[in-house]
Amino acid sequence: MSSSDTPAPDPSPEPSGTTAPTLAQVVRALDGLYPPSTAEGWDAVGLVAGDPAVPVRKVLFAVDPVTAVVDQALDWGADLLVTHHPLFLRGVSSVAATTFKGSVVHRLLTGGCALHVAHTNADAAPRGVADALADLVGITDRRPLEVSAAAPGVDEVGRGIGRVGRLAEPTTLADFARRVAAALPATAQGIRFSGDPDATVTTAAVLGGSGDGYFDAVRAADADVYVTSDLRHHPASELRERAEFEARAAGTDGPAGTPFLVDTAHYASEWPWLRYAVEDLAAALAADGLAIEARVSELVTDPWTGQVPSR
Repeated sequence: MSSSDTPAPDPSPEPSGTTAPTLAQVVRALDGLYPPSTAEGWDAVGLVAGDPAVPVRKVLFAVDPVTAVVDQALDWGADLLVTHHPLFLRGVSSVAATTFKGSVVHRLLTGGCALHVAHTNADAAPRGVADALADLVGITDRRPLEVSAAAPGVDEVGRGIGRVGRLAEPTTLADFARRVAAALPATAQGIRFSGDPDATVTTAAVLGGSGDGYFDAVRAADADVYVTSDLRHHPASELRERAEFEARAAGTDGPAGTPFLVDTAHYASEWPWLRYAVEDLAAALAADGLAIEARVSELVTDPWTGQVPSR
């Protein structure tokens, strides 16, 4: 994928309905798939901008509400842009067009396009960010890495942060890292891993986005390898040092202790969910006799644009 690509030519399956929903109806369907009550307390999810009474015929899904994605949505004639990352995660005192975030809101509204966010509520949902990543890397018999706290009126089955389970067949750490690289969008960072490349891995945990805050859960799950993003030096170093120390203390044969680590670009680990979201939103609306055209943005919105190999 390149930053100049147009939206993927794989719109949602043709629904049986012929009536365009209102924005309010689309938001209701999105909230059914990704209940706002299941978002983390610090998060900012839901409808950011738009008139609930306006009809919605075209919906573009993307990871980031950046200028290039807004341009793409408007060029395509989208009535709604759904992003994973919030535009306003932290408070602002102005949405004037003289600010870069305010200009995004003005351009969307002037172009007749609403903005909706599904963030940590989409991370935890069935067929959400975690399930999409787990499917791509081949995790079976899986469960949430950390079960979500109960939210009133929400079915908690299969809902939680991350996923952990068994690989379809054992593989080496290096081959598993190559599998991850082949499954995810290409980014300047590529895929990094920590551990013996020839070590055998049979179980894996995944968490889309920044995941070094869940090391204790990964250890408790006894996963051989953990796939996540934004791994910082100190937490990663301490995890690996502890794993190796405990393996030596236990007299474990074979490669030094687990979990091993596979680090991806943040954008790349979350992008696979967008295809599930397209399918599930179209199906939810079609069940009510409503029709939309929905697409996934193929734009690579990872902020890193190049890499120089170290010697």
